[in-house]
Amino acid sequence: MLSLNSKWCHASRTLGAITVILTTIGCAPAGPVRPVASVESLRQNTRIDLSLNTTLSYLMAGNSQGPRLILIHGTPGSADGWADYLLDLPPGLEVLALDRPGFGQSGPAGAVVSLEKQAAAVAALLAADDRPTIVLGHSLGGPIAAWVAATHPEKVSALILLAASMDPALEEIHPLQPIGQWAWVHALLPRKLRNANSELLALKPELNTLGTMLEQIKAPTIIVHGTQDSLVPVANVPYMHAKLRNSRCLETRLLPGHNHFLPWNSANEVRLAIDWAVKQSTPMKLASANETPLKKACL
Repeated sequence: MLSLNSKWCHASRTLGAITVILTTIGCAPAGPVRPVASVESLRQNTRIDLSLNTTLSYLMAGNSQGPRLILIHGTPGSADGWADYLLDLPPGLEVLALDRPGFGQSGPAGAVVSLEKQAAAVAALLAADDRPTIVLGHSLGGPIAAWVAATHPEKVSALILLAASMDPALEEIHPLQPIGQWAWVHALLPRKLRNANSELLALKPELNTLGTMLEQIKAPTIIVHGTQDSLVPVANVPYMHAKLRNSRCLETRLLPGHNHFLPWNSANEVRLAIDWAVKQSTPMKLASANETPLKKACL
C-alpha cells in the first residue's frame, strides 16, 4: 500500500505532467514583446447578459472613428497577449482585444465550451454604428471568429484566421487530458488551464456544428498558417478552402517554416494580413442576411 507521502508525490507528478501538456497544447509558450502590464490602462469592462450573464473585460485603443479590429485569443490566453498590437497600432484602426469568457478578467469562473456563447460575447463588441468590423481569431479563437462572421454577415467586413483550429477530423485528445477533469486534479489546476482543458475536450463536436455554418460566411477571408505548426496542423487549410466557398474572396498565405505562435513570432505577416483585411473592408458593402454575394477577386 502506498504511504500518504508516496500518494502525494504521485499526485504531484501527475498534476505537473498534466500542467506541462496542457500549457503546451494551449499555446502558452510564446507571448508579446511589450510588457503586458503596459496595456492595463486600456482596460474596459461591460456586462453581457445573453445566456452568460457575466462581465466581459477587454482592452481598446486607437481611432474611434476608424474600422474596428477585434482580436480573439486562443486557449488558454488573454487580451494582454495582444499588447504589441495595442501599443503599436495598425494605422487608422480602433483595436479591441477581449478576455474571452472564462479567461483573464472576464467571467465566469468556469469554462464556456460553447462556440456559440463565445461568439455571442464577441458579437457584443461589434461596432454599433456603420463602421466596418474586422474579426481576427488565433488558434481556438479562429472558429469563434468564424462563428461571428457566419451569424453576423451584416457587421463583419473581413475575417482573419490565424493558425485556426477548424477541421474536426484533425482534433486529437492527449491521453492525459481526461485526467485533468478528475475532480481533485481539476481543483488544483490554475483556472486558465482547467478552462483550456475543458474547451479542448469539447472542441470536436463544436467544430462539427460550426462546419454546417461555414458556407454562410460572406466576408472576405484570409487564412494565415505556418507549415511547421505542430499544434494546429496546416492540414486544416484544405478544409477551410472547401467550407468557405461563399466568401466574397478567399486569400491563403502559407508561411514556410513558421509554427503556431504567429501573433508573436510572425508579427509582420499578421500585420500584412490586417492590411489586406482593411483593403477588402473599405470599398465593400456589407452583406445582408439573405444576400448571396458575387465572387470577386481579392484586392
